[in-house]
Amino acid sequence: MNYFLGLDSGSTTTKAVIINETRKIVSQAIVPTGANSRAAINKVTGTVLKQIKITPGDIACTVSTGYGRKQAATADKQVTEITCHARGVNWLIPDARTIIDIGGQDFKIMALDSKGNVIDFRMNDKCAAGTGRFMEVMARVLELELDHFSVIALKAQKRVEITSVCTVFAETEVINHISSGTPLPDLANGIFTAVATRVYALARSLITSSSVVAFTGGVAQNIGMAKALEEKVGQKLEVPPQPQMTGAIGAALVAANHFLKQE
Repeated sequence: MNYFLGLDSGSTTTKAVIINETRKIVSQAIVPTGANSRAAINKVTGTVLKQIKITPGDIACTVSTGYGRKQAATADKQVTEITCHARGVNWLIPDARTIIDIGGQDFKIMALDSKGNVIDFRMNDKCAAGTGRFMEVMARVLELELDHFSVIALKAQKRVEITSVCTVFAETEVINHISSGTPLPDLANGIFTAVATRVYALARSLITSSSVVAFTGGVAQNIGMAKALEEKVGQKLEVPPQPQMTGAIGAALVAANHFLKQE
């Protein structure tokens, strides 16, 4: 039995997925990236191998993707996160034709064909506004745990307008609202709406009325953010069970296809 390893080295977390020849996921893990991408890659690789009691020699092909993909010394191939996220989503949600992926330090919008090939994409990679890092800063300003931050917006009584999603300016704006006595649920709702507006401005040209839209990345686990984005998009978003793992899944699929000469 051949096994195939997909590694997704992100700015915040590093993910690994092992699949077998039937494309079944047999092992997966996620660890914080921290300051050393290579150490995180080695750690998560060791974890997924140990879970199914195999050695590095049992891996027929490894593909790395993501922010730190070049730090994966054992990778047979390095592939962009755009391609890997598309393959992963196509495998998990075959009907998806648009992907909104919000990660730790960027967000990407991808349009797919029926085979999971990327036909167009948009990417915000110059600013952390609207990313997972932005969410962490806002949660800290509100003195909330991230999990609580994600659901408290559902209790909002009214929408507070946050005029900037620049991390520095938004932090000042939110502090001013807190000082004025604005309820935290209303503030959280305003933050998510501001981010959703920014993301949708980039995404709308790649979304048609018939598109099935997938929402992936760590931020897709944020219920408040998903709700705000659905309101902007005007339809329900399809969120995979573990939305932060799609890049690693896609990388594993690319590894299998590469080894088996299927692409």
